[in-house]
Amino acid sequence: MEALTWIGLTALAIALPFIYPRWRLQRVLARPLPPEAVAILQHTIPVYRNMPADLQQQLRKLVVQFLHQKKFVGCAGLEVTDEMAVTIAGQACLLLLNRPSKVYPALHTILVYPSEFVAQRAEVGPGGVITPGRQSMLGESWDDGRVVLSWDDVQRGAGDWTDGHNVVLHEFAHQLDSESGRANGAPYLGNPASYREWSEVLSRNFQNLRMHAMHRMETVMDPYGATNPAEFFAVATETFFEKPYQMAEHHAELYEEFLKYYRVDPRAWMSPPPPPAPPEPPPVSFAYSW
Repeated sequence: MEALTWIGLTALAIALPFIYPRWRLQRVLARPLPPEAVAILQHTIPVYRNMPADLQQQLRKLVVQFLHQKKFVGCAGLEVTDEMAVTIAGQACLLLLNRPSKVYPALHTILVYPSEFVAQRAEVGPGGVITPGRQSMLGESWDDGRVVLSWDDVQRGAGDWTDGHNVVLHEFAHQLDSESGRANGAPYLGNPASYREWSEVLSRNFQNLRMHAMHRMETVMDPYGATNPAEFFAVATETFFEKPYQMAEHHAELYEEFLKYYRVDPRAWMSPPPPPAPPEPPPVSFAYSW
């Protein structure tokens, strides 16, 4: 009998580290997002009010889980407030709607700076000479479970939801990209057969953006997306959520791929952009005869 008791206690001790976190999460998810946090979502995600009720409920539940599982750390003297945490969590969780994925399982910490921060960068020059460098950054996604953000730029992204620039969407797209093993512009798609079409469509659009960037031609997407396939996926994600009509018009195949991946259509939450103003007529010249 004593041996059975010890076996039972041993089994419980082994299972407890797995059971207790799930139990705690279920208790947390049973509680709704507080009204003050919902008000923050309404203020910092302008499309939230236009989303159907089921997506709003999904987003609130995802935010509850995000806030429970992730740690926020203020840097350079910044104290992270509830507004900051809810704003970041809300925008990050937009990428997870209607998708049967976990809430960024590899991520554990979000570092928040007051504004642009300086990152150390090693630059490889001619002959393979490595020179230490410093670069100002708005955000970074690291493969060790951390995301770094500039709060000033998070606010800028919340302030204009139509310019295609959103540092939270960008960096958390990198997190999704990394779930397939490494950030290379091909996130986990679930079905191996999906990768062929994904690769063909994104490669064509990536090369097109590179050409436009090289010749300094105006594009719907930020030319920064021409840096490499990983940055292209992140920039395309920003464009998909903030400039959906323009992306669907100018990059129809790409938009369809993102519809399948993100499983939402942001056009349903936004009004179409106004048509471009007609060109001004040339000045009228008069010929006088004396």
